[in-house]
Amino acid sequence: MKSNKVFIATSLDGFIADSDGGIGWLDTFPEINTVNTGYKTFVASIDALVMGRHTYETVLGFDVPWPYAKPVFVLSNTLKEIPGELEGKVFLQNGPLIEVLKRIHAQGHHQLYIDGGSLIQSFLKEDLIDEMVITTIPVLLGQGIPLFGAVSEHLKFRCAETTLFFETVVQNRYVRQKNV
Repeated sequence: MKSNKVFIATSLDGFIADSDGGIGWLDTFPEINTVNTGYKTFVASIDALVMGRHTYETVLGFDVPWPYAKPVFVLSNTLKEIPGELEGKVFLQNGPLIEVLKRIHAQGHHQLYIDGGSLIQSFLKEDLIDEMVITTIPVLLGQGIPLFGAVSEHLKFRCAETTLFFETVVQNRYVRQKNV
């Protein structure tokens, strides 16, 4: 079975980064980093990651060793190469989402983690997201990079699970409800 999943944090007003693309606000409640938020279990359930160029470049800027053990497919129409140390770990992709997914699925990767604001919006616009885990950090940014954008039609999701951390941070798992 093929599935495209999101695991992401947003501000209370729905932004995934501030207006400068920064994510320092995620540390507003650092205690969240001391508990099991389900991220490791989530990553264990996927075959590969699909991320946008901006997210990829943000991860490269963390000044840590490459954090992903699973293949990472970076969607970009402008990147032409990846650093040598990431060969065999990161694979550049471009073209229509349906075609990109066909190529990734042909390699045996069916459970995909979709990461990056613009990419998530593109997947939602094409109704290609099956599940979203959204952790809401209760801070208002006022402006920034939104998680959601325009969609072609209403997309209905069911809240399958809600977890409250430290009576402060809320995590919801949503599952796409499609008409059958």
